[in-house]
Amino acid sequence: MMDEISQKIKQWIKDGKDPRSAHWQGALEAMLNIFKPYLEPGRLIPVQPLDEEEMAVFLAVMEIVNLSPNLLAAFLPPAIAEKVTPPEFAEELQHIEKGKPSYKILISRAGKEQRIFCAEISEHANKPGVDIFQSGALLGTYNFENQQDCFSQLNKVIRAHIWEKEKWDPGDYKRYTINWFEKVMNLHKGTVLVEEDFSFFHSPTLIKSNKIDVIFILIFEIIQKRLKDPDDSLKNRVAEIQASDDAEVKKNQLNDLVNKAVLEPLTVMKDCDVVKFDDFTDKETEQFSREFAATIQRIVNYVGTVM
Repeated sequence: MMDEISQKIKQWIKDGKDPRSAHWQGALEAMLNIFKPYLEPGRLIPVQPLDEEEMAVFLAVMEIVNLSPNLLAAFLPPAIAEKVTPPEFAEELQHIEKGKPSYKILISRAGKEQRIFCAEISEHANKPGVDIFQSGALLGTYNFENQQDCFSQLNKVIRAHIWEKEKWDPGDYKRYTINWFEKVMNLHKGTVLVEEDFSFFHSPTLIKSNKIDVIFILIFEIIQKRLKDPDDSLKNRVAEIQASDDAEVKKNQLNDLVNKAVLEPLTVMKDCDVVKFDDFTDKETEQFSREFAATIQRIVNYVGTVM
């Protein structure tokens, strides 16, 4: 992989690109290749466990970083970010003094020519900002006065320069919507940024659905994802229940567990005001009740096929 990147750097320079930006993009691509096995498309992922202070920075930026579904994004805390430094002679790429705690976000957009987004977001940066690279060239730089200004503009830069603009398929809309709602659940905030025209939850016509059905489609997808995660507490509890020899006990415990699992995201939707349940018409309330029961049964049936 390093040989491949080295060849790309040489070709970029041969094509007339500034050696400083060519080498820096190559270094960023190499870094992302190391983290790639741990990243999940459309989500900002810390590349190592975070301490309390680092987690506070990550949670703050997670609320505002709105990624299209196939972007790979890594959050670098100081222990790693301080080792990811641009060439000393590339003054325009220097955002933070050596020795200061650095926090970086790296985002990659695949394509014929990979585009790389590198943001220095530390409050200790003398000029927090973003650099965008493609084909060994520095496409643009955004510098800000302070971290607060950087945070306020960060998503605009993402949306303008690295968001995927090609036609999305149904799986893309699904992943984008799930990633958004997982952040809502993790942060317990309804202020998580979302492009409503790309979310099937906000725009049900994207999947030829309606505003009640999409609530339960989203919940089913979230729970299905949890049941596929070997480290998730829900999957582990289901496994414990399935190990019981008493069929009746197993059935009752599984139904109770699934009921609670469905109520959890519904409670978040209510608490965070992403669904205005009080505005439902009588017909919508009836539909909601039917879909609630149907979703519980659907999940129970799903568990029976995979566990």
